[in-house]
Amino acid sequence: MAMPRTGKQGRNGQSMAREGVWEYAPAPESRDVVRIQSRYELFIDGAFTPPRSGRYFPNVNPATEETLSEVAYADAEDIDRAVQAARRAYETVWGNLSGKERAKYLFRIARILQERAREFAVLESLDSGKPIRESRDVDVPLAVAHFFYYAGWADKLGYAFHGRIPRPLGVAGQIIPWNFPLLMAAWKIAPALACGNTVVLKPAETTPLTAMLLGEVFQQAELPPGVVNIVTGDGHTGAMLVQHPNLDKIAFTGSTEVGKQIQKAVAGTRKRLTLELGGKAAHVIFEDAAIDQAIEGIVNGIYFNQGHVCCAGSRLLVQESVADLVVRKLQRRLARLRVGDPLDKNTDIGAINSLPQLRKIERLVAIGVQEGAMLYQPDCALPSRGYWYPPTILTQVSTAHTVAQEEIFGPVLSVLTFRTPDEAVQIANNTRYGLSAGVWTNKGSRSLEFAARVRAGVVWCNTYNKFDPASPFGGYLESGFGREGGWHGLAAYVEL
Repeated sequence: MAMPRTGKQGRNGQSMAREGVWEYAPAPESRDVVRIQSRYELFIDGAFTPPRSGRYFPNVNPATEETLSEVAYADAEDIDRAVQAARRAYETVWGNLSGKERAKYLFRIARILQERAREFAVLESLDSGKPIRESRDVDVPLAVAHFFYYAGWADKLGYAFHGRIPRPLGVAGQIIPWNFPLLMAAWKIAPALACGNTVVLKPAETTPLTAMLLGEVFQQAELPPGVVNIVTGDGHTGAMLVQHPNLDKIAFTGSTEVGKQIQKAVAGTRKRLTLELGGKAAHVIFEDAAIDQAIEGIVNGIYFNQGHVCCAGSRLLVQESVADLVVRKLQRRLARLRVGDPLDKNTDIGAINSLPQLRKIERLVAIGVQEGAMLYQPDCALPSRGYWYPPTILTQVSTAHTVAQEEIFGPVLSVLTFRTPDEAVQIANNTRYGLSAGVWTNKGSRSLEFAARVRAGVVWCNTYNKFDPASPFGGYLESGFGREGGWHGLAAYVEL
């Protein structure tokens, strides 16, 4: 039921007029569809097993600060057990299995994920703070699609590489971030298994629960023990995994700083490496663009996911002639976004994943204001508990500003202006990253020219943040190297 709002609540709680905005009755998704265990163990050799250290750490719901569960902390001995299990599975079962048989397991995993989609969506939102709409409509369906897609490739690898003979690398260590926990796991596990490799997966410290639930799916699918192992912990656990001598491959998605450390750690070893790191993507709006469509693309690209994607379009480049119009429309749109309970189907912006991440957002925005940027935040009531940040626009930003160069990973947009297409390309490329970009224009030739000149692994035209398992994703410069998705994602897990 929708009712017209007679006022809005400012951040200090006062009632304020909010004409034309409708207040929806709460529509929370039920938590009862998922059973959260009081304690999660490590998933090694097909079974859940306690850590040898006996150590556990709390897992917190960022929207309420409640402890959801205790999660096992893997030490060096646990890492070694997981790698040995993966090596045994590779040498005795999985590496010798035909592509057709591997495909059957991947199809089975995809179908089970599909059947348990609601369970995974609720758990993802509880654990990460992202709105249930995103978990339900984006994360889980895309994860399912990746398992289906790579199941189709498992018995066709010879066709992917033009007659060359692909052979699996062996055992892959995979480390994933907190922003898309389930989807990142699917991005990495599915192509690795399709190519005949086995896996040791390390999820992010703050969002391990859907990875652990994925372990139950592997059991349900009767995946041979040791083919996928899941170890949990913090950065020290990830470092121990990277340094293990019995791995053939490291795949990492995360910050550029950690990616550089990993690259140094594997230098001089036999380990193959792919890195998908940070980004500072540019939304470029030309004066001939469909402005309202572009506004929705911006909101989708930066606010609906709280800016928690490495390809979030956190820099908005607008042609001067329409800059004022775009900013006014964007401010009006932000005033209508709903911040609140991630499990409420009406919520547009959920919680920030962790307190350290919230503090980082606050610090970078404060630096932007100190450097001369103008701050806009719509008045909205933020919950009293949890980690929250309102949708934010910073205008009068130049390429020299910190907020135009550093990845914020929050619902914060920096607005810059340009006059000519050449200047737009120059500003878009004025960053140490090169992951993605978006261009909004009615001229196909202009979008193609921009895409050819901008240094970005993915360029969207008149849309943003649209993914398909058949399309490769990855970056240049300090955004890493290698591709995930499509047949390109297979190349990272085979020796030709």
